[in-house]
Amino acid sequence: MENEEIKTCCCKKTERGEEERKKLINRLNRIEGQIRGIRAMVEKDAYCPDILVQSAAVNAAVNSFNKDLIASHIRHCVVRDIREGNDEVISELVETLQKLMK
Repeated sequence: MENEEIKTCCCKKTERGEEERKKLINRLNRIEGQIRGIRAMVEKDAYCPDILVQSAAVNAAVNSFNKDLIASHIRHCVVRDIREGNDEVISELVETLQKLMK
């Protein structure tokens, strides 16, 4: 299922600068570490509220990542596509925002 989701959106690409790519990857690495920490807490039978606090921190980190990525997308991809006459990007953006706000 996870691979299917990746396949459905791989026909488009975003060219990112090295600095932006590194920033995004570093943030994802931190989130991944947080997730591993939560798994370790579950494995060690940590107190539920302690796990929930860490889970909330992961949610906040993912939301922050999403906000930065969508801002970059709007500033670069959306603006570029609109300037090139591709107004379909607006519908795509609305659909993406609706998925993020579920």
